[in-house]
Parts: sequence; structure tokens; C-alpha cells
Amino acid sequence: MSSQPSASNAPPDHPQPPLTTPPTQKRRHRWIWVVVLLAFALLFYWVFSYSRKSQQAAMGGGGGRRGVMPGVAVPVVPATAKTGSLGIYQEALGTVTPVYMDSITSQVTGVITTVHYREGQLVKQGDALIDIDDRPYQAQLTQAQGALERDQNLLAEAQMDLTRYQQAWAKNAIPRQTLEDQEKLVAQYQGTVKNDEGAVQYDQVQVGFCHISSPITGRVGLRLVDPGNLVTANSTATLVVVTQLQPITVIFTLAEDYLSEVLDQTRHGKQLSVDAWNRDRTAKLASGKLTTIDNLIDTTTGTVKLRAQFPNGNGALFPNEFVNTRLLVNTLDNQIMVPSSAIQHNGDVAFVYLIKPGPGNPNAGQGGASEGAGGGSGQGGGGHRGQGGAGSGSSGQGSSSGQSGSGQSGSGQSGSGKGSGNGPKYHVEMQTVKTGVTDNGWTAVQGIASGTVVANSSFDKLQDQSDVAISKTTIPETQTSISGESTAP
Repeated sequence: MSSQPSASNAPPDHPQPPLTTPPTQKRRHRWIWVVVLLAFALLFYWVFSYSRKSQQAAMGGGGGRRGVMPGVAVPVVPATAKTGSLGIYQEALGTVTPVYMDSITSQVTGVITTVHYREGQLVKQGDALIDIDDRPYQAQLTQAQGALERDQNLLAEAQMDLTRYQQAWAKNAIPRQTLEDQEKLVAQYQGTVKNDEGAVQYDQVQVGFCHISSPITGRVGLRLVDPGNLVTANSTATLVVVTQLQPITVIFTLAEDYLSEVLDQTRHGKQLSVDAWNRDRTAKLASGKLTTIDNLIDTTTGTVKLRAQFPNGNGALFPNEFVNTRLLVNTLDNQIMVPSSAIQHNGDVAFVYLIKPGPGNPNAGQGGASEGAGGGSGQGGGGHRGQGGAGSGSSGQGSSSGQSGSGQSGSGQSGSGKGSGNGPKYHVEMQTVKTGVTDNGWTAVQGIASGTVVANSSFDKLQDQSDVAISKTTIPETQTSISGESTAP
């Protein structure tokens, strides 16, 4: 007998040895993997073919890039390039700062008796604002006035005695010492009277402090005190704030790199204009003039502060409001410019769509395009031309076979389309341009002439040589942003 234990006699916790996979099962697994890989390959090929056909359908024919039917003219809004002037601006964030802003505190101690102003009221210089109980100060003033009158009478009496002593001294009736003593007594009374006059003036000022009036013309803020409140002299508690609104200023910063340009303009006596725009840069609030340039540059930010003054007749600028400022540094004249919305970009290249008369030629530069003596090009969706005149028709009978159209020689017909009378009257051509300064929705360009008509809408449906129709619907008026970009479609 063999000494090795059989598999049936092995203990339950002893692992069984691995069984050998039959060759038939191995071949079955290999075929499953082959089928899976083949399915992935077919799926990838189908996706690639579908994407390629979609691109060809989008780019082929005379249609646009988003499903425009061949031979259908895209409606566009035209815009005309013109010659004009554009400004060079420096933009910055500014803070509306009043010329004068007075925070009034009490200079005497007393109880408030009357508050004359209303919250947010526009007051003029000298208008009453707050009254404080002035009775204690009136009593002090009365005492000072009484002391002044007493000392004035004593001075008058001493002066009369001095006159008599002078007359007696002239007759040698009194000694000289008596005369000199009287002269010094008069001088003492004169000093006392002057001291009393100062006390009266001081008490008058204290009484005046009890009646607070507006030192400037402006607008008062919210009420900070009420009648019956006790205020103390030299307290930091503010009783009322008056802010001047007209005129008003805006303080903004300018990078030191552009400071030389501004200084060069101001040295020649030119007053630079500044525009204030709202926070989202869609509405101009006010226009003013640059008044002051700070005397030093902030080394931490590399900027210098500037102040511009605005009349603010309509009250559009509010104190401590954040605004976007545009400082006009220079103006460029005789610039060819087009609406900024008409300029398109392809990476770093800028271009416009020129509107040209006649139908487009989307097959320009492609092989297989033929022109018959009287028929049109046999390619589907393309422009067809006969001797009777250039005419564009929809995809005709020759669109699938690539043969010439069914029109007879000299008839001017092509495919299923008619002659030139029903064909597109305009098409667009791409023209690269070099852009320059942008101002108020217009951009200076190089590469086109003044008077050139360009497309200003429907860019998602246009491509080079697309047939277009001039739309009678104008672009709706939109607010130009501070950067000169229009929100028109």
C-alpha cells in the first residue's frame, strides 16, 4: 500500500490542490476576448466616422457652421467702417470723496433743546442745526458785562482825576509824585477794562456755541442726537455730519509707469478729462476734470493718487462710493474704426466679414468645380453661373452626380434654381485686420478702408464666401461698457 494519503482522506481544513484548466475552456476564454476587442474597434470606427461626416456636413456647401441649408442666405446686420478720433484712457478704481465733510461736536456742556434739521436734508451755510441750553452761559455773559461797566466807570473817574492833577501840576499846586501815581492808576484801570472786554467776548462765544449752524452747504446725515440729550464740551461724540455734494471729487490711483504721460500733458497746460463709471462698467455717471496729482508715489503699490473734480449737478456721485474712472490721456485722430462687436478672433488673429455683392463661391480652390456655357456648377449647394448672368440656385439635379446642371445653354438656369434674379445678392469674405485702441464701442483697425461694409451679426452662421442677405432689423441699442465692448449680438 502507498503511504501517501488520498484526496478523499484529507482533513477538512487542508486546502485542495488547484485543478488543471481544460484546453477547451482556455480556447473559449480567448474567443471571448477577441469578440470584446472587435466590438470596441467597431464602436471606435463608428464614432470616428460619424464625427467626420458631421464635420464635413457642417463645412461643406454654401451653408453656415450651424446647420444653414445650402443656398440659403444668412441675414446679417451691416456696419460701415468710418474715420474718426479715439481716446487713450487709463482706467482705475476710485473713491468718491467730498471736498468738505464736517463732523460737528459740542464745544460746550449742556442739554440739547432743539434739533432743527431733518435726516438727509440739504442745508445751506448758516442754517440752524442744533440748539443747546444757553442760560448758564447767558448768566456768565451778564456778569462779565457788569464787571466791564464797573471797571469802565472806575477808569473814567481816574481819568478825570488825572486831568485835575495835570492842571494843578501846571500851577505847582501838587507834587510830581501825586501826578505820576494818578497816571499809573489810570493805566491799571485801562488794563482791567481790557480784561473785562475779553471776558465778555469769551462768554459771547460760549453762547454762540450753544446755537450750532451749518458751516458749509451740503447734506446732513442721520440724526445722531435728540432733544434732551446731555452733551459735554470737547467730547468725541458727533452731533451731526454735513457733507458737501456739489462739487464733489474722486480720488483714484495711477501706475507710476503711466505717470510721465500724464505729467507731460499737464506741463503743457492741458486739462485732462476724467469719466466716472458705475461698478459693473455699464453706465457713465459723470464727467469731470483732473485737478491734483499727489506729491509722492506709494512705494508699496507703485501708484500715485490723483484727484478729479465733478460738478455732480444730478447727484449721481455719492460720498464714499466706489467707481471706475477713465482718465483721457491722449486722443488719436484720423483712425479707421469699426464697431467692436464686428471684430471676430481666431486665436491671436482678428478678422472681419466683408460684405460683397453677388453670390459667394464656397468651392473656390476645390477640384471638380466646373462651369458650363449655359449651365451651372454641378456641385450640390454651390453657386451656379450661366451666360445669362450669375445666379445661385439650391442644390439641383446635378448636386449628387457632380455633372453640370439641367439648365440649357444660354438660359441662365442651373439645377432647380432660377437665374440671377432669384440668386443671393451678397456674400461675405473674411479679412484679417490689426486692431488698435478701443473706445466707446469702436475699435481702430488696419487692413480695411473707410467706408467698407462689414457684417455685425449672425457670426455663428457665417464662414468665408457665405451667401448673406442684408437684414432690415438693426442691432438693438445697448449700453457700451467701460472697456468699449458692446453687448449687441
